[in-house]
Parts: sequence; structure tokens; C-alpha cells
Amino acid sequence: MNESAETRLPRMPSIRLEGKRALVTGAGRGIGLGCAAALAEAGAHVVLAARTESEIETAAAAIRRAGGSADPCVLDVQDVAAVRRVVSDHGPFDAFVNNAGGSRHQPFLEVEEKAFDDVVALNLRAAFFAGQIVARSMVDAGKGGSIVNISSQMGHVGGPGRSVYCATKFAMEGWTKAAAIELGLHRIRINTLCPTFIDTPMTRPFFDDPAFRLWLGDKIKLGRVGRLEDIMGAVVFLCSDASALMTGSAVLLDGGWTAE
Repeated sequence: MNESAETRLPRMPSIRLEGKRALVTGAGRGIGLGCAAALAEAGAHVVLAARTESEIETAAAAIRRAGGSADPCVLDVQDVAAVRRVVSDHGPFDAFVNNAGGSRHQPFLEVEEKAFDDVVALNLRAAFFAGQIVARSMVDAGKGGSIVNISSQMGHVGGPGRSVYCATKFAMEGWTKAAAIELGLHRIRINTLCPTFIDTPMTRPFFDDPAFRLWLGDKIKLGRVGRLEDIMGAVVFLCSDASALMTGSAVLLDGGWTAE
């Protein structure tokens, strides 16, 4: 063995996002805001999209004050034509965090048709076509990209009162895998990020219920609910070159919920 021979070490791909443009839907608060802040901190220019103008303007201003680059964009993701216009006007994007979604929890035997239709329209139909529109723009730009669908641990397990929500998130897991097969040819990666319950304005009221807290304590093996900071590193990883060989996969940030 030649001890003087130089060992060439591999270099870790960059997790930085300078020069990249990212679109985040549902970005005015909660998980969407956390994702937007993380991508901006990693160097991306972020377009924050949501229905409430005041929320996204305030959020974009906060990112800029922190040294990041961000623009607000008023958008209802259920308006497919409006999504096309936004992507055409603000793109092409290198990364898309497909986050806008919602839930209306009802026992399975009591699910109302309107509740079903509303949740499916937002979580499945709107998310599906938003992903399709951004993917098409990435194909046209010819430089690849990363799509991160914000799913849930409830896309992998069931939960009481969550039959419709679970149906939409299981569906998201399925169409993500199917899309990955087709988009790989274009160097576009598509994955899901699947959090457990994260402390956000939308989920906070549930935590006041002692029975709910007891249920969480039994299910989350790390013994606590998630914080927005818990999703930030994962979304940057999925949008960066550090995950360059990853597509059609699910990243579970569930504190061990699905381990049993």
C-alpha cells in the first residue's frame, strides 16, 4: 500500500439554496410560514402565497427584516386558473412547497357531504393541480426542481374523527409516488413531508382538551408535540442538492407515532 497516496474525500452536496426561487402555499402562518422562513434562511428567494393578504405581507416583511428575500402573493389555490397565472408571473421555480390544506374532523358515521367535498377540494384537488402546474413549468424551464407535498403522519395511519383527512393524505402519498415515476425523466423530484401534530394556530385549540393531550402522549414516543422548528431542516433538505437522489419518498417527522 502506498501510504503517500492522497485519499480523495467525497464532498457533501450543498444544503444552501442561493440563486433558487421557491413557492410556498399556505405561507401566511403555521407550517407554511415555517417552511418559507427556512427556505429564505437557506438563501432562496421565496414567494409566499395564501388567501389572506395581510398575513402574507406581514410574513414576507418579517423574512426581509431577518435578511431573507421574499415576496407576498395573494392566491386561492382552489382557483386553478389563478395558480397558473401566479406560476407564469412569478416562476419558474426551483422548489415548490405544496402546503395549503385543512381539515374538518367528524366521526366517520357523521361525515357530511359538504365537509367531505370541502376537504377533498382543498387537500386533494387543489394540491394535485398546483403540483401539476408547477411541474409543467419546471419541465418547460428544463432545469429540474424539487416539489415537497406537505402530507401528514395521517397519510400513513388512521385517526379517530379523521376519515376524510386521512383519505386525502393517503391519496397525496399515492399521487406523489406516481408523479415521481414520470417526473424523474425531467430531473424533477417530488416527495412528501409528513409531520405529527405541530403547535400552530390551527392545532393549538385541540391541545386544551385533556383527553387529546393524553392520546398524543401515548402516540408520540418522543413525548412532545412538534414545533415549527422541527420541520424547517427537513424542508430545506428536500429542496436542496443534499437530497438529490430522493424522490417518491415520505419523510416522517412524527416523533415515533408510526413506529408501532
